[in-house]
Amino acid sequence: MAKKPTARSEFVMFDVIYEDGSQRSNRKVDGSLLGGLDGDEPARTAIMDQDRAISEKSGLPPLAIKSIKRSGK
Repeated sequence: MAKKPTARSEFVMFDVIYEDGSQRSNRKVDGSLLGGLDGDEPARTAIMDQDRAISEKSGLPPLAIKSIKRSGK
């Protein structure tokens, strides 16, 4: 019997610039969150959620996001 194909989840990569001037490149966001009327704005929320989880583990406060843009390849 043939195996069922696995579901592929598509990710979109973003470069994030924080208020302090630091930059993080290639932050993954699930592609299913993007598009529609909000465009890439849901990516900001997803990245903020990721930052919150990281800050909880590290004990450091999360940085404020200044801007996000899709990573260019």
